[in-house]
Amino acid sequence: MLPFILVGFAAQMVDGALGMAFGIINNTLLVAFLGVSPALASATVHAVETFTTAASGVSHIVHRNVDWRLFRRLVIPGVLGGMLGAYVLSNIDATVARPFVMAYLAAIGLYLLYRAYRGRVEPREPKIIEPLGFVGGFLDAAGGGGWGPVVTSNLLVQGAAPRTTIGTVNTSEFFLTATISATFIATLGFAAFTLQTLGILIGGLLAAPFGAVIAKRVSPRPLMGMVGALLTVTSAYSIWAALA
Repeated sequence: MLPFILVGFAAQMVDGALGMAFGIINNTLLVAFLGVSPALASATVHAVETFTTAASGVSHIVHRNVDWRLFRRLVIPGVLGGMLGAYVLSNIDATVARPFVMAYLAAIGLYLLYRAYRGRVEPREPKIIEPLGFVGGFLDAAGGGGWGPVVTSNLLVQGAAPRTTIGTVNTSEFFLTATISATFIATLGFAAFTLQTLGILIGGLLAAPFGAVIAKRVSPRPLMGMVGALLTVTSAYSIWAALA
């Protein structure tokens, strides 16, 4: 169980600090290296995320990293998209679209790197929120991860402040993962609750309080650069793995 505890800890540290990657890191491990099916891997990760996002959300609330107006606009569309994505993945092979989604996210990552290095990072009010929440929820369930990369990165591209964006996306993710987990249990049963699930859960819960502290203390420009770098690297690897 120890390797899964370490993976869960590392994934949650990154996710709590940068608003993304818990699902991507864990799904890559389960699918690419352990041969778990995409549906079961997504169900496993979302079962764990129900607990880790709750802990992470509380930590972000305590550190005042949450924009509650943005939170309200993201949650309901995200939950609806997540329900649809979980149903689709449980009944249809959705892996064909994954390389195209990852190519889009890699391009977003490169743009965020450019903005962190040369562009402006002064906050602006994002315009497209509800459709972004729906698409992010759908891709998160259908692709086994994507709420953070899709929603956080696109809000940052629109000019949202990095600290409150990361805190808000992490906090709203609890409601998304709880809904997705319930949908997977209804369609797949309790097969997601394995020894690996427990290990990832332990590691994730241990790391959850630290991510909010990092997001609060790091200034916007390097925070955006780290998001862009992580998004570019993980997306490029996913494209290579899908096409190899």
